[in-house]
Formats: sequence, structure tokens, C-alpha cells
Amino acid sequence: MPYVFSREEYERRVAWYTQARFGLFLHWGLYAIPARGEWVRSVERIPNEDYDPLLRQFDPRHCDMRAWMAAAKGAGMKYAVLTAKHHDGFCLFDSAYTDFKSTNSPAGRDFVREFLDAAREAGLRAGLYFSIIDWRHPDFPHYGDRNHPMRDDPAYGNEGRNFDRYLDYMHAQMRELCSNYGKLDLLWFDYSYDHLRGEAWRATQLMEMVRALQPDVIIDNRLEVSGEGFGSLAACKPTPYHGDFVSPEQIVPPHGLLDAEGRPLVWESCVTMNNHWGYCATDHYYKPAPMLIKKLVECVSKGGNLLLNVGPDATGRFPDQALDILRDIGRWMERNGESIYGCGPSGLDKPDYGRITRRGDTLYYHIYENTVGPLPLFGVDKDQIASIRRLADGSEAPLSTSWVHSDYPELAFADLGPDPVLPDPVDTVLEVRLRAPSDR
Repeated sequence: MPYVFSREEYERRVAWYTQARFGLFLHWGLYAIPARGEWVRSVERIPNEDYDPLLRQFDPRHCDMRAWMAAAKGAGMKYAVLTAKHHDGFCLFDSAYTDFKSTNSPAGRDFVREFLDAAREAGLRAGLYFSIIDWRHPDFPHYGDRNHPMRDDPAYGNEGRNFDRYLDYMHAQMRELCSNYGKLDLLWFDYSYDHLRGEAWRATQLMEMVRALQPDVIIDNRLEVSGEGFGSLAACKPTPYHGDFVSPEQIVPPHGLLDAEGRPLVWESCVTMNNHWGYCATDHYYKPAPMLIKKLVECVSKGGNLLLNVGPDATGRFPDQALDILRDIGRWMERNGESIYGCGPSGLDKPDYGRITRRGDTLYYHIYENTVGPLPLFGVDKDQIASIRRLADGSEAPLSTSWVHSDYPELAFADLGPDPVLPDPVDTVLEVRLRAPSDR
């Protein structure tokens, strides 16, 4: 039968996700040992015989998934996604189809199971990243592929490689993850490129299997695209393997994303803290917490989520800088999270001093820099306003009656008091509750 898209079922499935708004991405595997990023095999053209010995060195004795999830929860995150398998083919779960897995390392641990258990205990939604490409599998294209470590070496020609055999393997591993680990909230496939997209992965068959085993799971759009491209749901021509959300990478879209018929799309920006997804010992170029707080607000104000990445090191610890940043974000979220969770675009123009998010009849004015004189509340009339409060402490910010804005009677102004320095120099949030139309 031809695929029939149900918008009602779709919106039910993604409802928790558009409430959550903020999640943790975890890129972790053997590549933490060379510590030059998760693409080290491809970038440095490392063959299997030089990379495989890392398996015998993988013993992250300090990996405590409960501590990882505590850090996520402390930062105000509502979900987390772990790399069950990245492009190097190494599995953090006990797959029956390969020996290249964490249970065969000195660690002897199924880290996917530990992660899912810890996330559920912490009350976080839990998802798994799964690479649909695999540089280690003998039947995945080697020579001439755009990304394979042996792409430039004719000694690794593709004669005798059977891509269908690879697809059987890839599908079997996905069946394991969907069958053996309980309910999954999210699946993050990665990724399609060149001719390898859509049905090249037997994507309809793959999605039918996933939906049969995990009917409520939400899925990214990378069976069709990569970090670039929006996919068939955005084009209003959904395939059986359409993604539930668009996945821009290392960028916050310049504006909210709409489908071809003008409806808002569900989307998530995935962003690294520094410049690598996997642990890189020499990459200390971390985005400061104030910047990341503002990027989270920007995502929400445009109708999207932020999935912020941490790459744990080879011992299983989060880098100290990453932990410090998560704690700083958490302190802001503890007082201001109401302006994030369940919020979205305000429908109002962005003010010069910051951004606006909205939930129902409540507007959240995010103030990054103070104004000279009272603060203009663009987009609302005085008679619409029921109350104005500083979100962090609940204190009133009354409507201003100053003469200085008498030339602008069409605007409402908030009186923030005599101090020109904002209470929160990163983002001071005003909660503006609007009256019901019947009360105006």
C-alpha cells in the first residue's frame, strides 16, 4: 500500500520534543583515545589494521552514566542522545553481528544499556545516534567514496563488495537497538550523501521495521539528507522514511523553518561546545556559557530546539570546561527555564535589545542589553498587559508612566528601575502576561 502521512499522529509523536527544547548530544567512542576528533580515521586515512588495536585500549574506568545524566539535568536539559555507533563502526552496545564493540574491550560494558538506564532514572527522554555509514564493514564502499578512510587508495577497490550484505548488517543492528533496550524516545540517523540516500539504504523497509518496534520514537531527517537539506516532509511530499524533524548542524537557521505550504517545521540545531564532536585534547575553543544561553533562546524564539554536544574523554569523563559551561547554563535555566520549555516564536519582531519567546498568552522578553530610559515592550498595548514580572525572582516591573516616552503613546514601556545594570548581565527575562481578550 502507498504510504499515507497522518499529521495528527505526527503531531502527537513530536509533542514532548517541542516542549523539551534543550538536549544533550554525546559523541563518544574509540576516537576519544587518539583524541583528535570523531573523524580522525577519515581525516588521517587510517586503515583498519592501525585503528582496530584501539579496541584493546578502551577501558574508560571513570565512565559514570549517572553522573553524565546528572550534568545534563543540572543544565536544564530534558533529553539526551548517545552515539550507539559512529562512522568508524565501533559499537557501544553488545551487538551480535560484530566483535568490534565495547563489550569486547577491556571495559566489558554495554554503554548503551547503561546510558538508557541512567537517563530514564534521571527522568530524561533518551535517544540513540546510529551511523548508517560504516567505514569498517568490508561491504561498505571504500575506494572512491567521498568519506571512507581508504577513498584514495586503489588497493581498496570495491570489487567483491556486496552493498546488500552491508545493508542486511546495518538493518540487523538497528533491529537490535529497537528490540533489546526498551522504549526509545529518539533515533538520530547519520547520514545520507551523494547517491547514498533514501532507498539506497532500503529506507522504507528500515522505517517500517523501526515503527513496528518503536511506534512512538521520533526520528531525524538524515535517511534523506545530511546537516544540509530539509527532506521530504519539508517539501510536503513525505516519503515513508521522512524525518520528524530537520537537523541543521553547527548553525542556527537565520529564521524559523517553514514547509513548502508555510507551516512551521519541527527542527533542532545540533551544535558543538568547541569545534569537534568527539573529544579533541587540543581543542580549547569553547563557546562561553552566555553565548550558548543566547543561542538556546534564539532557537526557541525561531521555533526550534538546541542539541548541545559534549565529547567525553577516553577515561569516560566530561572535559572540565564542558562541565563548567553546563553548570553556568544550569544556573540560568533554574531561574529562567519557563521562558524556554514549551515556548516558541512570539509572532512579534525581534527587539534591538534581545529576543522574545512565547507560551500561550505569556510573552518572555529576553533582555541582553539595557535601554536608556524605560524598556519598550514592542508588540503589545498597555491595556493588553495583566502583569510584568522579572522571571528570575518574580518581582514586579511596573508599566512606566514617565514623560520621556510621551511621544510614543502606541507603545507600552516597562520601568526596570534606576539601576542601568541589568540584574542578569547575560539575559534578564521579563514575563509579560496578557489579559484574555474578554478582559480587555
